[in-house]
Amino acid sequence: MSRLKEVYNWFERRLQLEGPIKEAALHPVPRNTASWWYVFGSAAMTLLMLQIATGILLAIIYVPSGGEAWKTLDQLNHQLYLGWFLRAMHGWGSNFMVAVVLIHMAQVFMFGAYKFPRELTWILGVFLLLMTLGMAFTGQVLRFDQDAYWGLGIGASIVSRVPLIGGPLVHLLLGGPIIAGATLSRFFALHVFVIPGLMLLFAGLHVWMVLKLGINEWPMPGRVVRRETYIQEYNEMAHKDGVPFVPDALWKDLFFSAGILVAVAVCALLFGPYGPGGQPDPTIIQTAPKPDFFFLWLFAVLSYLPPEMETPFVLIAPAIGILVLLALPFVAGVGEKSWHRRPVAVLVLITVAVSWGIFTHLGVHTPWSPVMDAWSGDPLPQKLVHSETALERQGAVVFQAKQCRNCHSVGGLGGQRGPALDDVATRLTEDQLIRQVLQGGGNMPAYGKNLSPPEVNALVRFLETLKPANRPAAVDASQEAQAQLGK
Repeated sequence: MSRLKEVYNWFERRLQLEGPIKEAALHPVPRNTASWWYVFGSAAMTLLMLQIATGILLAIIYVPSGGEAWKTLDQLNHQLYLGWFLRAMHGWGSNFMVAVVLIHMAQVFMFGAYKFPRELTWILGVFLLLMTLGMAFTGQVLRFDQDAYWGLGIGASIVSRVPLIGGPLVHLLLGGPIIAGATLSRFFALHVFVIPGLMLLFAGLHVWMVLKLGINEWPMPGRVVRRETYIQEYNEMAHKDGVPFVPDALWKDLFFSAGILVAVAVCALLFGPYGPGGQPDPTIIQTAPKPDFFFLWLFAVLSYLPPEMETPFVLIAPAIGILVLLALPFVAGVGEKSWHRRPVAVLVLITVAVSWGIFTHLGVHTPWSPVMDAWSGDPLPQKLVHSETALERQGAVVFQAKQCRNCHSVGGLGGQRGPALDDVATRLTEDQLIRQVLQGGGNMPAYGKNLSPPEVNALVRFLETLKPANRPAAVDASQEAQAQLGK
């Protein structure tokens, strides 16, 4: 023991950690905060450590390339000893972490813990929530199966709608105009280095401020927060009727965190890892991809919105929501904390929770599009290919072979993921059709790497025949004006 004491003293003289650790462990907290309502923050930190530990082990095997990503995950599932369990712990840990962070944010909101002097603690919590969701999304992409491929395509289409900088943002996100080998490298860097590094930094600052400002007291009706007197009142309460954080509050944190880890392990054993599903193939679109559970509400909202409302919603609603959360401690930073005297806060939380639950339920049970029973094996209507040129007929063959009618209807038959094509030639010029096929846009993925130039040429020629007989084809206004000037 004396030898160990000497080693301990050697390190302590150089690191001098004993004092700060004792201060953090024994700092007094209000007696009523040593309860089960205050365990979610520590559980979220425990789950973050679990994600980092399992993520490091997965990164040893995972190869972030289009040709190897799916194979390495399949190898983990079926060839490496307990590889499937490692993947399952990481996947279910992500689900539990999102849930625990959301519950923690709701509890902080209901207890008024965002009020003075904890405004910055709340703001860091908002950013930690966003980064947790970012980790979840980037992790889904790294599975690189059919769901991940099409989900990323939809995510890129949402980003592309940002005014002015949408195109550059997509190039930055995907490493080019389409999903390719560079895409996985980008998302691997985000998922393994950038976001976890920021989360560790923000979580460290978050814990530091909790230690320095104290744990929010139990919200009692009539106990009002005033900027002039709150800090003095809190310190008096903590010292007169407080308990040391260790062991009075810590044991509940440890017990709850251990229970969460056991729950993650049980889910991993019973349900196994997420995917990967079928290998990603942009030419196979008879699929109904859905995001992971925590994004299903957004999936359902976008499914039910009319097309003209999608872009305003995805650009405006999230920005407003984030700004409201960030502005909350500055708008309502003083006053009552108790939910008994904050009916508006209670109503807002109930509305958000019920809405989230309803849309998540709809996202589970509602298909991607209202009608998805098209099959490319059904022949095109004869009138569409009866008297056309050989090149246009070849385009009809490409249209059929690439299963375009799984997303687009013609003559009232086909899918409804994309717009009907009966009058597409009146809406898009030849150049616009070529660009749409090659680069995609909206909810349509890019097919530039899946069609040869002759196939693109033939397909566009066929699409140019799809218009009512009494309506002219779309014309580039600038070229028409030049033609008029030439006369």
